[in-house]
Amino acid sequence: MYSVANKIVFKDASTVILIRPSKSSGWEIFLARRHQKQAFMAGAYVFPGGQLEETDSGPQLENYIKTADVFDPCRLLQDNNLPIEKARGLFVAAIRETFEEAGILLGGKTTGNFVSFYDENVLKRFNDYRPELNASQITLAEIARKENILLFPDTLIPYAHWITPEFEKMRFNTRFFLAKLPPCQTPVADAVELTESLWVTPQKALEMQREQKIILMPPTLKTIEELAAFRDIEELFSATKKKIIYPILPQLAGNSLKLPHDPEYSIDAYKRPPNPNEPSRILVENGVWKTAFYGETPPV
Repeated sequence: MYSVANKIVFKDASTVILIRPSKSSGWEIFLARRHQKQAFMAGAYVFPGGQLEETDSGPQLENYIKTADVFDPCRLLQDNNLPIEKARGLFVAAIRETFEEAGILLGGKTTGNFVSFYDENVLKRFNDYRPELNASQITLAEIARKENILLFPDTLIPYAHWITPEFEKMRFNTRFFLAKLPPCQTPVADAVELTESLWVTPQKALEMQREQKIILMPPTLKTIEELAAFRDIEELFSATKKKIIYPILPQLAGNSLKLPHDPEYSIDAYKRPPNPNEPSRILVENGVWKTAFYGETPPV
C-alpha cells in the first residue's frame, strides 16, 4: 500500500508494455481487452498487469531471481522511499501478472536464456500453471523451483508511474514497465481477466481508438501517444533508461483530466513544472478520450 500526505491509500500494481519487432511496421505493442465483467476498466484494451501480492515481495523468491550486480530496484523506480522488498516486488509482480494474463514469462535458465515454449510439452506444462497461479494455488517461487528457472527482473525497464484519480472507486498506484517479447514465446490472453488481444503499432492503436474500434483509458492512451514518437525499439529503450519518472495523479476538471505538468494543476504533492510542448490534459470528445494541450477549448 502507498500513502501520501492527505492519507489516501492506494493498491500497488505493475503493468508491462510488451514490445516486439515487426518486419512490416518496425515494431508493435501488445494490448489485450479486459473482460466485460471486470470491476475496473471493463472492456478497455490494456497492457498486462495487476495488483502487487504479498508473495511478490516475500523472501522465498530470493533464490529464484537472476539480476545483474548493479540491479537496484529503488534507483530504477526512482523512488528511494520504497522499502527495497516492495521495490523488488513490483518487478516480480510485473513478471507474474504478464505470465498469468498473457502467458509470457520473463525468466529462464541461469545462462540468461529465456524459457522456450516451442516444445509443446513445455508449453502445456506452463499453461497449466497459469490458472493455478491466478487462483493462488501455486506461487511463482514454486514454479521456478519445479522448472529449475530464474526470474529476470532486470529485463524490465521502468517507464512511468500512474495513480488512479480520487473519483474512481478502485484506486491503484501503478508502475509501468517496458519489456521486449522473449524470442521463443507467444502471448495468449488468459480468457479470464483478458479476452481478445492484438499486436499493433502505437499509431494504429491510436487510430483504432479515434474510430471507436477499441477503448483506451487515459493512462494507456497517453502512454501509447508517447510511444508513437519513437522510430524503433532501440531508440525507445535508450530514451526510457534516461527518463525522469514521477507519480502522475490526474486531477478532475469538468469533463477533462489535468496532468501534473498542466499550468492549472493544483495538487501540491504531485504538481510539476509546466511543459507547453506536451499535452497536459485528457478529455472526452464524442465519447472518446483524447489528449489536449493547455489552452485548447474543450467540447461542450
